[in-house]
Amino acid sequence: MDHSELFWNAGVEDLKRGYIRQGEQVVCLLDGQRYEQGIIYQDQGVFYDAERYMRLHIERTYGSVFEYLISLDKKLTGLTDHQNRLLQLFYQGMGDAEIQKETGIGSASTIRNHRFGLKEKERQAKVFLTLMELLKEKDRHAPVIVEVPVQARMVDERYNITEDERQKVLKKYFPNGTDGRLKTFKIQEKHKLIVLREIAGRFVKGQTYHEKEINAILQEVYDDYVTVRRYMIEYGLLDRKPDGSEYWLKDY
Repeated sequence: MDHSELFWNAGVEDLKRGYIRQGEQVVCLLDGQRYEQGIIYQDQGVFYDAERYMRLHIERTYGSVFEYLISLDKKLTGLTDHQNRLLQLFYQGMGDAEIQKETGIGSASTIRNHRFGLKEKERQAKVFLTLMELLKEKDRHAPVIVEVPVQARMVDERYNITEDERQKVLKKYFPNGTDGRLKTFKIQEKHKLIVLREIAGRFVKGQTYHEKEINAILQEVYDDYVTVRRYMIEYGLLDRKPDGSEYWLKDY
């Protein structure tokens, strides 16, 4: 199970913490980083157990779990830009009068009304979450939906993919198996996403590649590797330095 699946299956308390305990490991819900329990990690002369070291990892990489979550696509958070900004200011500990001055919004009472609106949204979210949990117990016809990558941008209908559909697409375009070559890349956008995510599995997370290495791997997949590479970058699966000298697999 990748970290996106772990993220979406995690409970609220685990999400607040930013990691879960999985067997003998501590796993980051934000990027999949793993540390072994029972091992002592040293950093700048300080020794940490796995959980304390994970908290240090989250703080150094993202600032806080709040900062990570608030940066997600609005279709994942359900927040408007305005609500997002207010939550950030509330999190900073600013009072209503300070926020009013900072944003130029109405008056301090206007800010209090926004607080009330967000609280109401919280109550609605709790009821909706409970309804969906109860629904899972009864809805035997619900298809298994492929989880949206946590760091996905421009979340749209392309991510409306069932596991059954994903398997059919992969079988169609990788007739000799997903370790083989791609039949064609002249396919609809939704199918491109499925294919590209499968190709991304050929890269090692955390490893840096030179352009020639990237090209060699993709050339084993498809003759027009330049187009595949470009789409992998556009879809946020690969990232690179501005000069194109180094590439790496992004968290998705």
